[in-house]
Amino acid sequence: MSTESILEARSGSKCELCGAATSLTVYEIPPTSDGGADSCLLICRTCREQVENPEKIDVHHWHCLNESMWSQVPAVQVMAWRMLKSLSKEAWASDLFDMLYLDDETQAWAQALAENDVGEEMIKHLDSNGAVLNAGDTVTLIKDLNVKGANFTAKRGTAVRGISLVQDNPEQIEGRVNGQQIVILTAFVRLA
Repeated sequence: MSTESILEARSGSKCELCGAATSLTVYEIPPTSDGGADSCLLICRTCREQVENPEKIDVHHWHCLNESMWSQVPAVQVMAWRMLKSLSKEAWASDLFDMLYLDDETQAWAQALAENDVGEEMIKHLDSNGAVLNAGDTVTLIKDLNVKGANFTAKRGTAVRGISLVQDNPEQIEGRVNGQQIVILTAFVRLA
């Protein structure tokens, strides 16, 4: 049986990420793909174009990950992890990323993909003590912060869980305080 036949049987002839039934192709997951069904996905043209060209990502299309991230297929889990991580600026994607559980082997595979992203290695977000911050970390505010436009003060000692990194600015992170998503300067937080 060919890899494509195996993937069609596994997925029910639907995109394993969004469920579309047209324009399906085999996608080998880098960097460790051997061309076998275990390291490939059957995905539609729309998903493939956005995976291969991150600048063309339609954020709304990826709401489909809410269902596909629960797949028992490790290759699907890895791609869901990768896409949710790349969409971490979106509150819904950050929330899904926090819920996603991968076994140790699948987690290592997913992180190998992230380690190959040159852009993330170049920008490091550091807290007030110089510790490296990562998306999903919990930080604590070290000073009272007036939140412009929201008319409240974020108090010192407040824990901000599941932060997102502002990709183009290493001095800023995003997090939810009092139910609102706000931008916080890294100089005013410490890793919890």
